[in-house]
Amino acid sequence: MSGSERRAWLLVAGVATAAFLAKMALAAQTRGPADVRFFWGFARAIARTDPVRVYAEPLPWLPVYNHPPLASWMLLVMEKLAQLHVPWRPLIRFPACLADLVTVLLVYAIVRRRASLRTAVLCALGAALCPVLVATSGYHGNTDSVAVMFAFAAAWLLVDRRMPLAAGLAATLCVSVKLIPIVAVPLLFAAAWRLGGRRALARFTVGSGALFALVWGPPLLLVPGGLKANVLEYAGGNFSFWGIVRFARWGGVPEPYVQLLRGEGHWLIVAAIMAVGVWLAWRRPADTPYAVAVTLALLLLLSTASGVQYLAWPAAGLFVIGLWQGLAYGITVGAVTASVYSGQRPVHWTTTEMAFGALGWAVLAACVVSALLPAAVRAAAAAGLRDVFCDALRDAVRARRRGGTAWAPYEPHLPGSHPRVPAPPHARAHDHPLTRTSPTGE
Repeated sequence: MSGSERRAWLLVAGVATAAFLAKMALAAQTRGPADVRFFWGFARAIARTDPVRVYAEPLPWLPVYNHPPLASWMLLVMEKLAQLHVPWRPLIRFPACLADLVTVLLVYAIVRRRASLRTAVLCALGAALCPVLVATSGYHGNTDSVAVMFAFAAAWLLVDRRMPLAAGLAATLCVSVKLIPIVAVPLLFAAAWRLGGRRALARFTVGSGALFALVWGPPLLLVPGGLKANVLEYAGGNFSFWGIVRFARWGGVPEPYVQLLRGEGHWLIVAAIMAVGVWLAWRRPADTPYAVAVTLALLLLLSTASGVQYLAWPAAGLFVIGLWQGLAYGITVGAVTASVYSGQRPVHWTTTEMAFGALGWAVLAACVVSALLPAAVRAAAAAGLRDVFCDALRDAVRARRRGGTAWAPYEPHLPGSHPRVPAPPHARAHDHPLTRTSPTGE
């Protein structure tokens, strides 16, 4: 690294470390939401049974245990540390705070490879100081930030470091902590194929498949019903203070349709988000981290479940998309999270908080549009240009075969219309490519 790059890296790392320490101080000094207590109950249940059979274990006085298998092992380790008198409240929030630190460094590395040093530093600093992440990681905890970190690590390892085997491991880790980054996994497979062909795809698949078998294999074999019901089919709580379900209820949509949207309908939404991610990665595989950021933002935008910690899903990734996107979302939604958490009522929003939450949703929608619009314009322009040259080449070849000018002057035209190429003098009207008829009249 040059001197300026070294100073920039030290600045980003220093601010990220300071933000991590501030979040841990917040975690140590606050009680946190009910999830802190619930996670202690989950950890005790896992220690009493094991990280696999916990999915079949009745858990009275606790919500559904909807966390993937790797989270179970993490909770088992934390329970052992708690038995050694490590305070539980900061301990359960430590993984999310540490994940944010790593994600900030990933944001810097990803943006630096695609933009100026100044832009990379500003985006990384914005991610480090993002109010949404301060509140969700330092106060709430949970594992959302950890899953996001592994998703961006997979994209960075695959594209920027050209390490498909390690990227496959990270891809499995991200969905083994929390299932939300599942929307980004198909695009990682597409990018592996586009970047390195069969060899890269094979290495990525081996890495992800081997770790998947190790982590997911035992519960899939021993307690498939519990894993399917608790994790794979979990539709979120019944709260609706954010997103399209909240808007549907505000608009008076009949409840059966709302429940259909939250039930079978949300799988269609997930499939559509996956398709968008694959399209982005297939067209520009070098920008796979950008595609991961877009899919996570789309997932929250179209989510049929509400949870304050869910607001962390796109927070860091929006700085990969652009500086103003990350700042606009972080400030707007950060104000909502701070208000909700300061009142210690994350599942009971006031009317004012829901109004500002709707504003935050609109800001997120604008960020997603700003990310997808350039890709759509590039795709349309490429398709139109391709049609122009294909039409010109085809008509020139036909003209040459009929004895006309081989490369007639070509006039630009709109995609879908037929270019005007002078026909040979002896050509008849029905010999034109658009009017020629066969003996059967077709």
